[in-house]
Amino acid sequence: MASSTDPEEEDGMDEFLEKFKGKMYKDGFTEDNWEKEFDKIPMFMKKAPEDLDPMEHPEVACIQSMLYDEDQSPEELAKTYKNEGNEYFKEKNYKRAVVSYTEGLKRKCSDTELTVILYTNRAAAQFYLGNNRSALNDVIAARKLKPNHLKAIIRGVLCHIELKDSSSAVSWCDEGLQIEPKEKQLLELRAKTDKQKRVEERNRRKATLSDKKQRVQAEALLKAIQERKIKLFEPPELPSQSSDDENDGKKDNNIVRTLFNGVNAESHVVHLDENGSLHWPVLFLYPEHEQMDFISAFHEDTQFIDHLSEMFGEQLPPWDTEKKYKPANLELYFEDEQMGDLFLVDPVCSLRQVLSHPRYVVKAGNPRIIILVRGSSFCKEFLSGKKSSRKLKRLYSYLNPINTRLLEAEQKGLFFVVVGKRAGECWGKDLTATPMLSFVILKM
Repeated sequence: MASSTDPEEEDGMDEFLEKFKGKMYKDGFTEDNWEKEFDKIPMFMKKAPEDLDPMEHPEVACIQSMLYDEDQSPEELAKTYKNEGNEYFKEKNYKRAVVSYTEGLKRKCSDTELTVILYTNRAAAQFYLGNNRSALNDVIAARKLKPNHLKAIIRGVLCHIELKDSSSAVSWCDEGLQIEPKEKQLLELRAKTDKQKRVEERNRRKATLSDKKQRVQAEALLKAIQERKIKLFEPPELPSQSSDDENDGKKDNNIVRTLFNGVNAESHVVHLDENGSLHWPVLFLYPEHEQMDFISAFHEDTQFIDHLSEMFGEQLPPWDTEKKYKPANLELYFEDEQMGDLFLVDPVCSLRQVLSHPRYVVKAGNPRIIILVRGSSFCKEFLSGKKSSRKLKRLYSYLNPINTRLLEAEQKGLFFVVVGKRAGECWGKDLTATPMLSFVILKM
């Protein structure tokens, strides 16, 4: 029997449907926006929004308020944060995972097993972020609550490996194997850490031997320098409360350190050869052209003229456009920066003679020599500028003026020139007792 229908109701429905035949639903999905609109619906979201804006995602905000309702028990909230952290972890969003696990731990729930899981999971997230120390702290906290928790032990081993603490890694492996002797990952890590431990011990022994060798070499180097009465610049140090013996050791170490702070110090430093001779990295400075030459290993008994003849022989440097830098035309100087004096160097002097001069101080491990062209306008201007601010002294062969007459001459503003083939033999000797030697006292 067919059911009867109210004619008025049927006519009303037809009329309602007729309204939509002539116009389209304004807010409906289109081919261009349907994916974007679907992503706004929580059920179809591929990824939860990083920073939740309730105005932009009201549905998600509503669901979140239900999930994290403060009326829930600490255990329920902690579990919710744990699940949220796990989802972030699966997405490899380790930073957000750490935040979620941390929120779960803040609930201080009474479920020990859940707390252990939160600590262990946060340790895993921290580990993948490279925060190995924080990860280790979390697994230690987890083991305090559950000492035989294998996941925490394995994670702790991995942290110790990354922190280069192979001894602790081996110890943690052994503790884990006592709980589960056949645990495959622990057995593999045990073999790896044991090998790493032996390598680290070997490297420590090698480093100890290397340090000892370097210390012996440094002591021999310092002794050779002191025997030659060569002075090294010592940077000032802050006062300490150490004993006198400790201070002496620190002073020697500080002096040696200054030798290795100069130009090209990584590859070229002063050193002793097998014959006990010193080789210095020397700088030749040309202030007129703002140029510099670096001699990496200047033998202490080599004369300056030998290097000058080689450097300014047939082929002159490109910056010497006037071709005036020739060995016979050059004047060499060193400067006593503390007293503000310039000393003229005889080219036939050896480097050892210069460095042993009482007024020469080696700075940063690099002896420095100023080179000028004799009689040039720049040379006159340079020396004149020095005279205006400091006393200029010219001393050939660096003879210590112990002779009374020379001392008196120096005090009167005169300088002396030692002449004769034996001029270089007079270092530290009484000039009046040296045969076949003459000198001339000239005015400035």
